[in-house]
Amino acid sequence: QVQLVESGGGLVQAGGSLRLTCAPSRGIFGTYNMAWFRRQAPGKEREFVGGITWNGVNTYYVDAVKGRFTISRDNAKSTVYLQMNSLKPEDTAVYYCAVDKRNLLIVTMPGKYDYWGQGTQVTVSS
Repeated sequence: QVQLVESGGGLVQAGGSLRLTCAPSRGIFGTYNMAWFRRQAPGKEREFVGGITWNGVNTYYVDAVKGRFTISRDNAKSTVYLQMNSLKPEDTAVYYCAVDKRNLLIVTMPGKYDYWGQGTQVTVSS
């Protein structure tokens, strides 16, 4: 069972930046499409933030973060990054990374993803 670990969350002022990292808890697993989701309130559905194809060629972002967030990956380390700039209070959420083993188009539905991390809290103060 692949386990993913997110890190890099924290408290930042509006307009600031954070970089989240997602890596397997041990070793290196296969090269798959990956995505970042966020949950902005307990009990609320996880919201797709952005995704990246297995080869890093294609990315896709939700409109709310386009131009501010960037996803990249290092396949040698099975690691994916989420660079978040110009953060806003509404970006406050628990951020999760996820793996889609199908390696087809980037999908936004959380149910299509096979493995998840435990999440990392991002809090943006105004």
